[in-house]
Amino acid sequence: MLRIVAGLILAVALALTGCTNAGDGGSDTDSAAGGDDKAAGLQAEDNGKGASGSKADREQPKLTGTHIIRTAKLTVRVEDVPGALDEARRAAEDAGGIVGNENTSRDSEGRERSRVVLRVPQDKYEDVLTALEGTGKLVGKDAKAQDVTDQVVDVESRVKSQRASVARVRELMDRATKLSDVVTLEGELSTRQSDLEALLAQQESLKDRTSLATITLSLTADGAKADAEDDDPSFGDALGGGWDAFVTALRWVAIVLAAVLPFAAVVALLALLWLRVVRPRWPRRAAGGGEGED
Repeated sequence: MLRIVAGLILAVALALTGCTNAGDGGSDTDSAAGGDDKAAGLQAEDNGKGASGSKADREQPKLTGTHIIRTAKLTVRVEDVPGALDEARRAAEDAGGIVGNENTSRDSEGRERSRVVLRVPQDKYEDVLTALEGTGKLVGKDAKAQDVTDQVVDVESRVKSQRASVARVRELMDRATKLSDVVTLEGELSTRQSDLEALLAQQESLKDRTSLATITLSLTADGAKADAEDDDPSFGDALGGGWDAFVTALRWVAIVLAAVLPFAAVVALLALLWLRVVRPRWPRRAAGGGEGED
């Protein structure tokens, strides 16, 4: 009986000793892990913060509504091009828009043509478009709408993430003590700032194109009356056409004569030599040859 009790006491003591050793091993492991974390360095700390904050930084911003880029090209035929151009400018400026590039020229028939680029707010786009179509006879229209909501959201998220990344590098630079670490972080900061500036420029471009619609208006002088008159030729038109044909024929004759004239001059010179020099001597030679034979 005593042996059994002693065996039980020994077993309990061994079990308690094993649990104590296990607890001491766990403490040693935690201490070693803590030492490794301290030796990770500044760059590892930046990567760790970036990994932990990536989800928060890349959360899609909550934007309401859609973002659309609207463009339109109109070709309108008007009686008075300068007057219609003034009306187009007023329509854009009254809507709160701006007038862009302008170009005015004349075609071979003397008709005036003007081209102007107008930037108007999105909420006034349809009103301005209708007003421009009413300035004359609409010849052509090409209107486009491009939904860039996903692109706007993506750029907004990337800008937010890049700003946080630049801020983290600045914090590391403030805490860096080694010259090599400072040099490395300065190069990293320059790269991240360049990426941020590119994203901000892209964001500004999207904002400009989605807030203001672009309308390209082409104005041409109305030539319908002149075209109708040309369809029924009069006596004067016929006389003028005959005179043009006569002048054209004379021009071609003069061109042919000018082309033949050098050859005609050479032929005339050869004929003159024959008549004045060679031919008068020819009978004398023939007569002299006959006397020698007698």
